[in-house]
Amino acid sequence: MSTYEPHLVVMDVDSTFITGEVVELLAAHAGSEVLVTEITERAMRGEIDFAASLHERVATLAGLPESVLADVLAQVEPSPGAAELVAELQSRDWPVGLVSGGFIEIVRPLAASFGITLTRANALEVVDGRLTGRVSGPVVDRAAKAVVLREYAESVGIPMERTIAIGDGANDIDMVVAAGFGIAYNAKPLLCQAADAVVRDRLDAVLDLPVFSR
Repeated sequence: MSTYEPHLVVMDVDSTFITGEVVELLAAHAGSEVLVTEITERAMRGEIDFAASLHERVATLAGLPESVLADVLAQVEPSPGAAELVAELQSRDWPVGLVSGGFIEIVRPLAASFGITLTRANALEVVDGRLTGRVSGPVVDRAAKAVVLREYAESVGIPMERTIAIGDGANDIDMVVAAGFGIAYNAKPLLCQAADAVVRDRLDAVLDLPVFSR
């Protein structure tokens, strides 16, 4: 039984829980990787609106076969220390959630492989077995991530003051600020300024922060 007071830990996925950006891996199959990478970088620095950038990047994926999703899932690499962090949190019975401006088709099976059930991300629209270049439903953007954090906290019965959010880009600012404790991991300057702590290199290095010893 955990001797720690339970906290909810919610992480961004692309470039936080995993090493790369899924949309860029998909774009490599569509021949639009250079354009998509440039747009992603601008969005993560907060230079352009995330929702607009997402639609622009996803549009380049139109026509890809749905089977490409399995190929990209196989390419995804968890960040160094991700598995160790999740294992430690689960040993404490601390709930863990993922929320992503990426795609649920990748996030859900990735999360399941770690025993994580709290997931939220954008859904890619597929018609006749091919990506349409559009997303289905509301975009999971900067504001939505903060809402999801609150929804997760309510669902597991943990107060917001005992929530920890971890992200890397401008799209994570609202979530990191809303959390009881916000962590910038290998992050862009804007998020580092907003976070309570900055961690680099291994993801499980966050365990050395005092908030994880309470």
